[in-house]
Order: sequence, then structure tokens, then C-alpha cells
Amino acid sequence: MTPSLTALLCLGLSVGLRTQVQAGTLPKPTIWAEPGSVIPWGSPVTIWCQGTLGVREFHLNKEGSSPPWYRKPSLEPGDKGNFSISYMTQDYAGRYHCYYRSPTGWSERSGPLELVVTGAHRKPTLSALPSPVVTSGGTVTLQCGSWEGLHGFILTKEGEPKSSWTLDAQRGPHGQTQALFPVGRVTPSHRWMFRCHGFYRDTPQVWSAPSDPLELLFPGVHSKPTLSALPSPVVTSGGNVTLQCGSWEGVDGFILTKEGEPKSSWTLDAQRGPHGQTQALFPMGRVTPSHRWMFRCHGFYRDTPQVWSAPSDPLELLVPGVSGKPSLLTPQGPVVASGQNLTLQCRSDVGYDRFALSQEWRQALPQRPGRQPQAALSQADFPLGPVTNTHAGRYRCYGGHNLSSEWSAPSDPLDILVAGTLPKPTIWAEPGSVIPWGSPVTIWCQGTRVAPVFRFHKEGSSPPWYRQAPLEHGDKGNFFISYMTQDYAGRYHCYYLSPTGWSERSDPLEMVVTGWFPDTPSLSVQPGPLVASGENVTLLCQSGSTRETFLLSKEGAAWPPLRLRSKYRGGHFQAEFSMSPVTSAHNGTYRCYSSLSSNPYLLSHASGPLELAVSGEGPQP
Repeated sequence: MTPSLTALLCLGLSVGLRTQVQAGTLPKPTIWAEPGSVIPWGSPVTIWCQGTLGVREFHLNKEGSSPPWYRKPSLEPGDKGNFSISYMTQDYAGRYHCYYRSPTGWSERSGPLELVVTGAHRKPTLSALPSPVVTSGGTVTLQCGSWEGLHGFILTKEGEPKSSWTLDAQRGPHGQTQALFPVGRVTPSHRWMFRCHGFYRDTPQVWSAPSDPLELLFPGVHSKPTLSALPSPVVTSGGNVTLQCGSWEGVDGFILTKEGEPKSSWTLDAQRGPHGQTQALFPMGRVTPSHRWMFRCHGFYRDTPQVWSAPSDPLELLVPGVSGKPSLLTPQGPVVASGQNLTLQCRSDVGYDRFALSQEWRQALPQRPGRQPQAALSQADFPLGPVTNTHAGRYRCYGGHNLSSEWSAPSDPLDILVAGTLPKPTIWAEPGSVIPWGSPVTIWCQGTRVAPVFRFHKEGSSPPWYRQAPLEHGDKGNFFISYMTQDYAGRYHCYYLSPTGWSERSDPLEMVVTGWFPDTPSLSVQPGPLVASGENVTLLCQSGSTRETFLLSKEGAAWPPLRLRSKYRGGHFQAEFSMSPVTSAHNGTYRCYSSLSSNPYLLSHASGPLELAVSGEGPQP
């Protein structure tokens, strides 16, 4: 068995430069290496030498080494010899020639073979300036750089073994060494995949490990795909999210890129989506607010992987932080009619430079620069009109600073309801709208058709609104208050949702709580509690405390309490409720209450009951 070149070198039979034979005029042989002339550290390689028929032996010479040469008999056909290296290192890197001997003498020496070892130094970086996305026919500059002080760089192109370029290193702006390779008139007709290596001047065949591959891309050949975040582009710090890139053009694969990080890209084969589109799902784990998470994606076909679609619209993941939350409000109120203009205002006393708005279950994250409508207040306006049903939902906003990727904590949610043209529902309370402190009450809402959802809204309150599925018959919903307090006092409306949209809002229902003020007013009637039909009657409500308004309620009445401003007479605050002419409909039990204008839904204790009887007609049920 013929010993390997490695074994012979270990015995001292190194290859050399000076010849001990006289080179003749026979045709020079051909020299090559398999699997190639650029070999990773530790891999095997075979150097081949091929002459003419009748070769008796081959000699191999490595430039710069000492004799004796390496000799080997020819293989069986008589025209080839090989020299095996079982473990490539820098000792074998260099320039080789070979000769052969035939019965008529020695051949000329072959052309040179540059045998290169890679992996001797750490890999450099390779980037494209200004971007790896290049228009067809355009130019780009590839920058290869290293922090190891390398003296030169080699750029190679995948699929073209003879396409390599070598440049001396230059000192970069931050102390690294680098080389700039101009690449001109690139087209999508074939693939443009590059790597680079670095080397030192005294060992030009001893290369670094290869850089990560860099591929030049050609956007805009196909229409842009869509990019969305599942379940939402708003992600808690340390949380996970899945980015979905999809297209209706039947592309075979998708590439996801991250802004600001040219080497951060991910490629996945396309899968068939539920509605016939192709898509790919890219899981993103442990997002944090420490840097920006801005993504785009492209699609491509399998037979032209270097030809990308136009980029998707950018998608930014918003990672809320812990700085002071802004407030979100709307001058038009949270209930708007379809077609109405709507503006949401995000404001804060922190002094944020920018604001972002999110809508629950929606992908858009519009951003606006902050402005200062007054000292120590920053604000951004988000116009949303004219609104449609798609604008209905829950919104939050966030504040941020220009020099930071971090966002604030989210604002409290704001629910926007777009009222439609369906008939307005009816709203009422049982046992009534005037409720003693601590007593239970139920607010009812009834629509005109089967409704999957009812919503109750208290004017001036903060979202979320109270939302309820309908009862068994499908046209009514209720909001139960088990213990009435001042927090539930106020003006209410309700809405219902049908397959065609939201209804108009109901008429208002005023819920008042009694027992908030300690006084108990008195209630009297003139000319008396027993009157004939057609007479004029006045109910007088009085209080010894300072009160601005009085309310008169009738037990079991469908209409809301009557409210009058008070007058000061005879040492009392009072209000006169006139009924003229009375009918049997005025029969019933009355009570009155006192209140202040600043808190119209917070009442005193009830006066004693007053029974009014109207004769001349039968009593009303």
C-alpha cells in the first residue's frame, strides 16, 4: 500500500523546491485537487497529477519547502498519480507543482496549484452597502471586515469556483481592518451568494473561517405579501409572538428580515393557508423592550430563490415598559355614529416624544409625534374618521422617547362603539330608577330582534363598558347591581348588536341613589290629598338644609322623576310641583328628595309618602 503524504512528511520526506533532475521538454502535466483547492482545517484532500501515457513516476513540489521531493509511481493506466493529505493544516497550505518521468526523460513542470486551508482564524463579517436588496441592473458594495488585524480579504461567489477577488485590507473607522468590493450590474438571472475570508500577508494560503453567507436580493418582481403578528403586535416583555407572512400569489417560500440587523433573516417554506393563500409562521421568542423589533417579509418561488417579492409593509412589535402610562380619551365621546369623524387623543405629563395607538385584535400600530398643547403636557391626536364598524373596539395608547426603543405602560382601555341605523332599544330599571343606598336594582335593555350582545354605557365613566349576552328569548339583556351606591348613580344608555351591526343608542335612563344627604324633606299637597278630577293641584317639597334642586317621584311610574330648582322662602328651601288639571292618572303615592346641582344623581332620604286620590273617575291600575 502506498504511504500517504502525511506519513512521508512525518518521516522527514518533505516536498521541496530545488530539483535533483533535469526538467525536459515533454508536455507539462495537469495538476488539480479533489474535492477542491480550498479545504477546511482537518479535512482530507487529494492532489492529482496527470501526464501522458507511459509515465513511470510523478514528483510533487511545494514552493518554499526543502528537498527531497515526493515521488510516487503512476497508477495502472500509466498517466496519473495522486498525493493524499488526510488532515489538512496550515503546514500543507501553499503553491504546488508536479512533474512526471517517462522513458524519454522528465516533463516540464505543471502550472501552479494554490492549496488553501480555511479556519485558521476567526471568521470575518460580510455586509452589503447600502443594502443587500438591489434593483436589477444596480450596483452594490460588499464590505468584509475583521477585528483580528488581517492584511487582506478574499471574496468568493457561490457556484463559481473561479470567481474570487482579493484586496488588501484598509483600516476602518473604528479600528477594524476591512476591504470594500464593488459589485456592478447585478441581475436576477442567477444567484448572487457571497462569502469572504481574511489572511495575513506572510501566509496568503492560510485563510480564516468563511464569513456567514450574504445573498443579494431583487425585490419588486412579485407583489408584496402581508405580515401580521399572532395574536397581536403588542407583546409583553419576555413573551412570545408568531409572525405570519402570507401571499395570494402561490409563492413557495418566505423570508423574514429584521430592520437594523442585516444578518437577521429567516427563511421558511410556504404552507397552504385555510383560505387558499400560501403562508409561513415565524415564531419569535422572548421579545424585550431593550431594542426595536421592526420586521418585513418577502416571498419567492422555488426555481428563482434569489428573486424576491416587494417587501411587505413594515410590522413593529410594541413591547410595553413600566414608565408612566398615558391617558386615552376622545372629545366626541366613546359612542359615534357611522360616518362621523372621530379623533382619539393620547396625552401624558411625562413629556413623551411619540405615541402609538393599538386596537385590540387589529394589526395596525399607527404612531404620531408628540406635541405640547400646554406646559408639562405632551399629546398626539389620532384621527379615525369617517368611522365604520371596523373602528369599533377597544383601544390603548403608549408613549415613547425618540432616543429609546422602550415604550411606556399602556393607557387604560378606551372602548369605541359605532352606533348603526337599527332601531334604538328600550332601557328601564326594576324596581325603578330611584334606589335607596344599599338596595339592589336591575337595568334592562330590550331590542327589536334577536341580538347576540347588549352593551350598557354610563355617561362619564371609564371603559370597559358592561357587556352581556342576551337572555333566553334573544331580545333582552340586563345589568344587575346588587348594592346601590354613588358609583352606580348616573345616566345610562344601552345598545344591541345584530348581524348587520350596532343599533342606535337608547334614550337615557337616570339612576339616582337616595340617602346620600342626611336630611329628610317634607311633602305636602294643596288643596289636599283628596281632589276632584279637573282640579289644580300643587305638591310642595321643603327642606331646612341648603339644597339647590328637588325631585318628585311617583311610585310605579314609567316616567323619570320631575326635577325643579329650589327657592328660598320663609326659612326653607322649597319647590312647587304643579299638576293641573289632574285626572285619575295622577292617583298614586308620591315622595320627594333634595339634591345639589353639582351631584344631581345623589339625593337625600325620601320624604314621607303622600297619597293623592282623584275622584270622579275610577282608580288607575
